[in-house]
Amino acid sequence: MFCAAFSLGACSQNAGEPPIAEGKQLFNDPQFGGSTNASSCSSCHPGGKGLENAASNPQLLSVINACITGPLGGQAIAEDSAEMLSLKGYIESLGGDE
Repeated sequence: MFCAAFSLGACSQNAGEPPIAEGKQLFNDPQFGGSTNASSCSSCHPGGKGLENAASNPQLLSVINACITGPLGGQAIAEDSAEMLSLKGYIESLGGDE
């Protein structure tokens, strides 16, 4: 496990796992993706409601961007970006299969 500038005790994720806590922050951020209407993912999915099975959707990244550009009125983010991978990790964690 690699944890630059942190003690090993501060690292809650295994190497290669998405940072779920950061994904949760993005999920609740009304400015994420350049949202133009002060909405966040949690505006439509409070507490992740309705996303319990999202991890099984092979188009999850496209769906996330559709939500950003549609209901949030923002700009799509790169599917391989750290933000997208963090958000995807958080959404996948909602299914309880961690």
